[in-house]
Amino acid sequence: MNRHADFALLEREWGIVLPEAVDYLKSEYKRDFDMAMDAQPTLVTTSNAGIPSFLTSMIDPNIIKVLVAPNKGAQILGEVKKGSWLDQTALFPVVERTGEVSSYGDFSENGHTGVNTNWPQRQAYLYQTITEYGELELERAGLARINWASEQDEAAVIVLNKFQDLTYHFGVSGLQNYGLLNDPNLSAPLSPATKAAGGVKWVLNGVINATANEVYADIQSMFIELVNQANGLVEADAKMVLALSPASSVALTATNTFNVNVYDLLKKNFPNIRFETSPRYATTAGNVVQLIAENVEGQDTGYCAFNEKLRAHPVIRGLSSFKQKKTQGSWGAIIRQPFAIAQMLGV
Repeated sequence: MNRHADFALLEREWGIVLPEAVDYLKSEYKRDFDMAMDAQPTLVTTSNAGIPSFLTSMIDPNIIKVLVAPNKGAQILGEVKKGSWLDQTALFPVVERTGEVSSYGDFSENGHTGVNTNWPQRQAYLYQTITEYGELELERAGLARINWASEQDEAAVIVLNKFQDLTYHFGVSGLQNYGLLNDPNLSAPLSPATKAAGGVKWVLNGVINATANEVYADIQSMFIELVNQANGLVEADAKMVLALSPASSVALTATNTFNVNVYDLLKKNFPNIRFETSPRYATTAGNVVQLIAENVEGQDTGYCAFNEKLRAHPVIRGLSSFKQKKTQGSWGAIIRQPFAIAQMLGV
């Protein structure tokens, strides 16, 4: 056999090129295994792409926790503990000094002074949540390096605090329990002025709709209302809080033709003002802004109150599981001096 001629024939007639082939296998190396070698044999096992995928997977030890909106009620108004979880009703004594004078006379007994008292009430609301987990559940989570019991406890605290913040803003329906945004003693909200760009909103469709001077003028209107309600007890240098939604707060960055923004104007004219944002101020009726004098004549305007911040009840052991109740209580927002709050709706 002429191997070179065979290789040339294969390439010329069949298109088979074997550049690495150098010779035929010698006859003494040939073996007959009585096997048909002209077809691909089938597999006994199932074909696969390689090793199990979990062998090439890893779990990041840093757990990503889903974030929730911040709780700002206590930050806006302050927070105190009143009573205990045993108390259902709180009485707040209000004293008003009365009197009249009369022209002097040696034998005149005219003129009189007195005191009038009221006892406004608020009702507490107790609420609870329950954490529960099983032994198998704990151990399986442990394989992924997740402390399941700890995560459950943290979830319980978040759930309770979120509801507490809701009561600080809106109280509890059906009880004498009110919030910063719906206390019945608050004055009716003002309406924003019409803007040159149209409408009354500060921010419209994600764009600042009002000029810096227009936003500042709306806040000035609230301050004028505050001064009138307080009858001179609140002045421009008083400690105040401007509370509004995060979306509305963007309008405070609006800059006028003198390169001065709303923050600058407010800080210059109201040196002791501070700014707080809360998503709760974006209500279904429209965005709300409140201007709050923190205290008047040494008396706090109000505060958020709770009677139980967190009560962890006993852990109850089941056959192969655990559960625990956690309790919290709220009085809502106690507005002691509603005249010290002015508000605007629809910005």
